[in-house]
Amino acid sequence: MPTAQRIMFASLLLIALGSPVLTFNMALNTNCKVLAHEDPLANLLYRYWGQDSYGANNPSDLANWQQDISYYCADDSIDTLPIAFLNVFYYTGGVPSINLANSCNTVNQSVFPGTALLDCSSLAAGIQACQSKGKIVTISLGGSSGSIGFSDDTQAKAFAQTIWDLFLGGSSNTRPFGSAVLDGIDLDIEGGSQTGYTAFVSTLRGLMAGGSKQYYITAAPQCPFPDSYLGPTLNQVQFDAVYVQFYNNWCGLNNYNNKNAWNFGTWDNWAKTVSPNSNVKIYIGAPASPTAAGSGYVDPSTFSNIIQQVQSQYTSFGGVMLWDASQAYANGRYDLAVKAALTGGGGTGASSPPNTTNGGASTTPTASPTPSSGSSSCGGVAAWQASQTYVGGDQVSYNGHLWTAQWWTYGDVPGGPAGVWIDKGSCST
Repeated sequence: MPTAQRIMFASLLLIALGSPVLTFNMALNTNCKVLAHEDPLANLLYRYWGQDSYGANNPSDLANWQQDISYYCADDSIDTLPIAFLNVFYYTGGVPSINLANSCNTVNQSVFPGTALLDCSSLAAGIQACQSKGKIVTISLGGSSGSIGFSDDTQAKAFAQTIWDLFLGGSSNTRPFGSAVLDGIDLDIEGGSQTGYTAFVSTLRGLMAGGSKQYYITAAPQCPFPDSYLGPTLNQVQFDAVYVQFYNNWCGLNNYNNKNAWNFGTWDNWAKTVSPNSNVKIYIGAPASPTAAGSGYVDPSTFSNIIQQVQSQYTSFGGVMLWDASQAYANGRYDLAVKAALTGGGGTGASSPPNTTNGGASTTPTASPTPSSGSSSCGGVAAWQASQTYVGGDQVSYNGHLWTAQWWTYGDVPGGPAGVWIDKGSCST
């Protein structure tokens, strides 16, 4: 997702569709997550909270901007809220940095002296109120931009201790959420390299094992398998749930009817035959509205049918993750249609919005792009880089042509066999 949108997306909200006092059970397959930043559990709905995706796309519609975390906890369907994002791993003073859009920033909050780490302790009461209602609150690391990654395993292990001290069961003078103790972490890694993540998760698992309560570790990989950044780590250490992003990719929900594209079965096979956690659950990550992602959005009725089919076919299915809470609420409570599908209630919930350039898509497989014969201005457009991650809508120049990405991509050459890039014509400048 574009930097402005991902950093404005909300944190994950896992919504329990059953009794609001039930605690989250990762082993269930009637879960639904909605990203409230981004938020997306039985029956649960998972949403990210923190990035205000809708507000980023609709700055004048103040009534539907992301609300305080306690606002979403008042909804008895909410079970878990991953807060997004911790978007810088190392910064001034040797501590990470977080970005929570309108909820906590340098305008309404200060930073800890000598660091760039925001003091968001004003959110502590809301977080604790959520937890008092049996809801899980975690911190999501990464996002589509920022400074993330490790140089080696030693650095990764040290960072695990830092995360434990700042957000979980450890102690520090620079805890961003004050006295609030979060319930785990989520890894949404979309850049950098694979180095260190196995050591990071393994070290954190060890610290959690000695904690005084249950902690969770989840991941949100892209749907292309294996994931470019977390693939080896997912194979070597235990994750409680994996929220696969079936959007901004060729394997997105809009290609559900294309057997050569939709690959939930591949992730199901991984869960059953490779994952160190035999009970790991796979979630369908989906956009909660047409403006929530570049591609992958499907209307409530279509998505309800997909959920019911996947739920009956794959035992690893854990629920749905929606990106994000702000988008779901603004889109006629799209999450309620998802909840109904997960619990067998049927119905379409929100009205079906028209398809848009930003995210509207049908379930019909997309035809191969046809190169443009015209000319386009490449002025100000950066050249394609093999080491750069791109998402749907990003533009690059390559071999004298302007190209637009159809979905998330890494290392796919414009004009290559992957069919990721649309040729917009030769550069006029």
